[in-house]
Amino acid sequence: MNNKTIALGSDHAGFELKNDLIVYLVEKGYELADMGPDSADSVDYPDYAHKVATAVTDGSACCGILICGSGNGVCITANKHTGVRAALCWEPEISALAKQHNNANVICLPARFISQEKAFAIVDAYLNMEFEGGRHATRVDKIENC
Repeated sequence: MNNKTIALGSDHAGFELKNDLIVYLVEKGYELADMGPDSADSVDYPDYAHKVATAVTDGSACCGILICGSGNGVCITANKHTGVRAALCWEPEISALAKQHNNANVICLPARFISQEKAFAIVDAYLNMEFEGGRHATRVDKIENC
């Protein structure tokens, strides 16, 4: 895919971290699509998880980053979309392996459990990793065939 846009979304618990990531990633030269929300007012996380997942599946984004309090809600929601492989990531090694072994196209961050510094490291590890393919591709192919 030639598109290198990253779609980002959150709920109210992840709003501040989403905005921090936007600044961080723009400074690193990434193109971003902010799928919302636009304030820290209480919102329903599925609304934004669906937007990010759709951007990934329709090709308007190469990958997505979702953020909520625990990361679980947005991860569960995104994985309802055929073609999305969302991974809950709380350590850089987890996000690297999610890409390397699972070809994750969305990572989900738990805003209430990680620091801004840790979030940056998680995102960097993910974005700097490539899918290994090979035996992992065989396994990934089995995900959609259930």
